[in-house]
Amino acid sequence: MPDIIRRNIGGKKVLLLFVVTNIIYAFMLGVTIPKVMSFSGGMKIIDMMPAGYNSEYVRTLLTALGEKGRATYLYNQIPVDMIYPLLFAVSYCLTLAYVIDKLGESDGPLFYVSFLPILAGTFDYCENIGIIRMLNDFPKLSESLVSSTSLFSVAKSTCTTIYFIILIFSLILLGFKKLKSD
Repeated sequence: MPDIIRRNIGGKKVLLLFVVTNIIYAFMLGVTIPKVMSFSGGMKIIDMMPAGYNSEYVRTLLTALGEKGRATYLYNQIPVDMIYPLLFAVSYCLTLAYVIDKLGESDGPLFYVSFLPILAGTFDYCENIGIIRMLNDFPKLSESLVSSTSLFSVAKSTCTTIYFIILIFSLILLGFKKLKSD
């Protein structure tokens, strides 16, 4: 896997993937998520709860969404959110690998931190599968399904937060390196 990443960290490829990924993300934030939330009475949807949730919240949300809102979640938001984790995993992995390479650290242990988006994307898929099951099973909700899906949501958010902290720190280091070399 490291060799595949190293072969694909060209600036143009990384930039293109980054732009496509963020167009999809902007579409979710601007179109599909608000469309679902229009049925929720102001409640946040499960995807947008980085600290997790419990069965009571999920039951209240899915009840508030109603049949049409649940269908909108399942057939509008979820399909787009099944594309996004792959794009996120690949583009953000390559973005950090590119920065690490520019720091001259692509052969060191820091390089392996670029795998964090792949882990976050995996957790996002697990979260999505849980949401699909909850939407399909409603009004029956399994406590263990809600708990495990919430755990995947928290794990996704934790990996993503750590990733962005590392990316920002790496970009600052790269900026200092560029200033020092000039």
